[in-house]
Amino acid sequence: MPSLRTRMVARDLAEPHRASSPLELLFDLTFVAAVSQAAGRLAHATEEAHTAGAAGAFLAVFFAIWWAWMNFTWFASAYDTDDVPYRVMTFVQMAGVLVLAAGVPSAFDGDFTTVTIGYLVMRVGLVSLWTRAAVAHPEGRATATRYAVGVSLVQVLWVSRLALPGDGPAWTFVVCALADLSVPLVAERPRMTTWHPHHIAERYGLFTIILLGESVLAATNAVQGAVAHGLSADLVVIALAGLAILFTIWWIYFSEEPGEGLADRRDRSFVWGHGHYVMFAALAALGAGLEVAVASAGEGEHGIEADATTVVAATAVPVAVALAMLWALHAPLGIVTVPLRFIAVAAVLVLLTVLGASTIGVAASLTAIAVVLVLLIAAILARQTRNSTAA
Repeated sequence: MPSLRTRMVARDLAEPHRASSPLELLFDLTFVAAVSQAAGRLAHATEEAHTAGAAGAFLAVFFAIWWAWMNFTWFASAYDTDDVPYRVMTFVQMAGVLVLAAGVPSAFDGDFTTVTIGYLVMRVGLVSLWTRAAVAHPEGRATATRYAVGVSLVQVLWVSRLALPGDGPAWTFVVCALADLSVPLVAERPRMTTWHPHHIAERYGLFTIILLGESVLAATNAVQGAVAHGLSADLVVIALAGLAILFTIWWIYFSEEPGEGLADRRDRSFVWGHGHYVMFAALAALGAGLEVAVASAGEGEHGIEADATTVVAATAVPVAVALAMLWALHAPLGIVTVPLRFIAVAAVLVLLTVLGASTIGVAASLTAIAVVLVLLIAAILARQTRNSTAA
């Protein structure tokens, strides 16, 4: 059982064997519903050939999901006391995530009220934790206070946005998002919190697995529906190719080990941490793309409106973006395992499948994407073998 109350002081940034706590793992699970809702709505819009209109809503909703997860993750890395008050405030944030998830369908229709309320609940829990850290930890008081004040002020902007007709024009969302992103940049100067590099690397890896798991869930649901209307050769090929794509993306992502890079270059953690928004959004969109690809195997009245080019693009573009971000995120840390030339060639080949989709079909195009990723892994392994032999 946790202590009733423990003084909240900064944890040792060199603490050995620092791993994610059971509470953090439970916290992550609440985001499954939110990510699933966002990916599902994007898939539905793509099936109806309305991807362009839904893309903005997806990126906006996913920003709220990702930023709330990220803020708690970095706070917990520095100040996790795991006592009763800490667990209660974490519970408050989990409740906010569920409210946000419930508001995702409305957000895709242009109403962000419920999402904003859920976001507000999460921020109340986070501000309470930063305030507690400011009171209990004199050495980090200035930083914690800047966080508490900064998050509170930005939250006022988010709530005020609801007073505008139709939640205001799109640029108001961008302004509020940029204000949110600027809080850590201001708060962590001149003193940075004692987040643990290997703990942070593990937390990001776990969220990556959650996003890949959402892809599996989305594809499974789509396969279940397609099988109910008759199994086809295209469906089997698409399902296997989709699984191969997910597996190879997982393999490539975890070829990098950012823990040491974050430890050696803590000042570049902002680029790595913030840049994962693009990586995570691409992985979530990949789940939606695979769901659309499976749905495209339906026939007759159970088919979709999107053409083959749109369907393949819904998978190829997220894969290409994820590959590009893999290099862009780790290069500043000096830990790149996969050379840029390998990434560039693979990304271009993946995008080229979109051009041939109308000719060779969805199943063949996804198979081609899977083959490109398998060849990328083979090239990485061959390079590692040569380097080991030379050493």
